[in-house]
Amino acid sequence: MAKSRSALKRIRIAEKRRKRNSAYKSMMKTAIKRFEEALRLGNHEKIEATFRKAMRLIDKITSKGVIHPNKRDRKKAQLARKFNEYLQTKANAS
Repeated sequence: MAKSRSALKRIRIAEKRRKRNSAYKSMMKTAIKRFEEALRLGNHEKIEATFRKAMRLIDKITSKGVIHPNKRDRKKAQLARKFNEYLQTKANAS
């Protein structure tokens, strides 16, 4: 266990950041799941809204340093691929 004041403070800060990062990651996962659920249901307005929200949230989390920029790019590419596949199937169905 740490004994110096600065080491104790670093422990407190690390715990605070761990909780914050965990909350942001959970928000990101929830946004992605909502987008995928909207895709499954096929509600066009909800698909677009949840897609935009997930993209914004992923960018916000990256700017706060919670996830690495490469992970951001990978997640956004995965979501964009699913969204574009949906748009293609919708265009082909029309």
